Amino acid sequence: MQRAVLLILSMLAASAMAGDNRVDAKAAFERIKSLAGEWQGVGDKAKEHLSYELIAGGSSVIERDAAEGRPVMLTVYHLDGGRLLLTHYCMAGNQPRMEAREFDAKSGRLHFDFLDATNLASKDAGHMHTATLYLTNADHLGAEWVYYKDSKPSFSEKFEFVRVR
Repeated sequence: MQRAVLLILSMLAASAMAGDNRVDAKAAFERIKSLAGEWQGVGDKAKEHLSYELIAGGSSVIERDAAEGRPVMLTVYHLDGGRLLLTHYCMAGNQPRMEAREFDAKSGRLHFDFLDATNLASKDAGHMHTATLYLTNADHLGAEWVYYKDSKPSFSEKFEFVRVR
């Protein structure tokens, strides 16, 4: 009996280390790859411009976020085994890494949560902590980024984009 309990606990631990089973990382990454091209913000974010480019033989996707009046930011998406990760090169001067935790292929909702960051002075320093993409169809994209400071949400930014090329 004790051996069976140890075996079950070992299997549960291995499953937890393998990542969240709710995410089909490969399918989510294929959706991100399909964003390759140019995107323009809608509404009050009309001066926001995104471009997506496949690099490194299609193993990574660079998102270039340019808006009038602020520095350009980059986000790089890539697979790491069975996980989908992003690294966000932020104008805050740090580089948060996030892991995809939820993906609904039908609705296109893809949610990322904070893993760690480089150049982050402390866990309370301001940084992007979560990102949710809404990959609704081939020509429409939504996004919400949540910024944390002092270990709690400080503000969020929501965007809507249409493909222009």
